[in-house]
Amino acid sequence: MRLLVIEDESALLDQVRTRLEAEGYAVDTATDGREGLYLATEYPVDLAVVDLGLPELPGLDLIRELRRCGHTLPVLILTARGKWEEKVSGLEAGADDYLVKPFVMEELVARIRALLRRAGGGARDTLGFGDLTIDTHQQRVSVAGREVELTAFEYRLLEYLARRPGQVVPKPELSDYLYPHDDDRDSNVIEVLMGRLRRKIDPDGRRKPIETLRGRGYRFAAA
Repeated sequence: MRLLVIEDESALLDQVRTRLEAEGYAVDTATDGREGLYLATEYPVDLAVVDLGLPELPGLDLIRELRRCGHTLPVLILTARGKWEEKVSGLEAGADDYLVKPFVMEELVARIRALLRRAGGGARDTLGFGDLTIDTHQQRVSVAGREVELTAFEYRLLEYLARRPGQVVPKPELSDYLYPHDDDRDSNVIEVLMGRLRRKIDPDGRRKPIETLRGRGYRFAAA
């Protein structure tokens, strides 16, 4: 899954990014509110971590603008402010949860997981499609009870599609999700990843869980 962390304290930003990447998430970062708002609205993001004390555009204003534009991604606010009134202001602006600095990384990770589960429509950590099972907490995939070894990119690709069963996902959207916004992208990379993923989760070619719609994109169709 892809997370966006908007924090102007460089040391904390690096710590949070390093920990979240170690947990298997793809992470984009911004150091001011305007850049953060741009990334959150222009690229596919599953969850945003937003510091309230941001330069250029305060965190509360950023969240209000996201909600005004109709973006429903979960938002976890970080704040050094301990007053309950300010926490309430963050929630009323549209945030889904808050964490007061200083905090421990384990709590940050736990709250992110909880928000992502809630956004996915329930508290389950497992997605099941026939004999294909995806454990989103452990980031493990099995077919007919046999664990399948996937690379980080293959796993992210599979989970992104599996959370949108039946939807057509264009190739540019997958590229935006899988790679940082400032990376040079080769459209052939997605095709190569897709081919490897299909061979691993459907080695005999009978299930065909991922369909290709020529000129339109891909669709997860496992039943």
